Amino acid sequence: MKKLLVDKNNNDNIKVKVKDVFFGGKEKVIISGPCSVESPDIMIDIARNLKLLGVHILRGGAFKPRTSPYDFQGLQYEGLKILKEVGMEVNLPVVTEVMDARDLDEVIKYADMLQIGSRNMYNYTLLREVGKSGMPVLLKRGLSATINEWVNAAEYIMMEGNFNVVLCERGIRTFENYTRNTLDLNSVAVVKQKYRIPVIVDPSHGTGRRELVAAMSFAAVAAGADGLIIESHVNPDNSISDATQTVSIDSVKDIICKIKKLETILQN
Repeated sequence: MKKLLVDKNNNDNIKVKVKDVFFGGKEKVIISGPCSVESPDIMIDIARNLKLLGVHILRGGAFKPRTSPYDFQGLQYEGLKILKEVGMEVNLPVVTEVMDARDLDEVIKYADMLQIGSRNMYNYTLLREVGKSGMPVLLKRGLSATINEWVNAAEYIMMEGNFNVVLCERGIRTFENYTRNTLDLNSVAVVKQKYRIPVIVDPSHGTGRRELVAAMSFAAVAAGADGLIIESHVNPDNSISDATQTVSIDSVKDIICKIKKLETILQN
């Protein structure tokens, strides 16, 4: 059977549309928001600030896969409703993770883009189901996945007729323990060179340290990434989930300003 992610030299690059936002075009897409959906008041405060900065898509986890079953698992269906309402209020598309095929029909009611998290990259049943949905999909790389395995996961979605797939490099597990993961920007260069699918980078999970997010954001853009997904909060230290890797709104503003300057340099 012929693979769908064929050599980009023989086919046009795939562009993925989420409402009025395009992945794979000239503009770098910025996705931002808290790791977990919080109260309506906090979410609207975050979203309004991000909207003013020119962020394109609001992120927020309603279902949170945690290593420990005793950690906060997200607001779940209530979180979906909050995310949808906030997105509509500020006129931003929203992306959230779907963890189980049994939840897919419900999540689709509230999300504009479905995220497949790192732990579910190998969940081929779920990949097929989101493929059938036709919804735009943000496919995160598995913790220990090779580039080939990651690309094949995208193929599972595309085999169902859904080409609205964006890859997300979020770091892989190595022997290094200073950072949460090792951000593999080699993979971005490989995808941009060999395949015709958009790829973005998650410097928040890739490093696990807020002081490194900006530097790795710039490196990701220089490597050719089509965008970034950054965890942000109006009060990062009080973020319910992943506070140590969550940046402030001012940090997002600084990252966006410097990326625009960097793009000008790279285009010359």
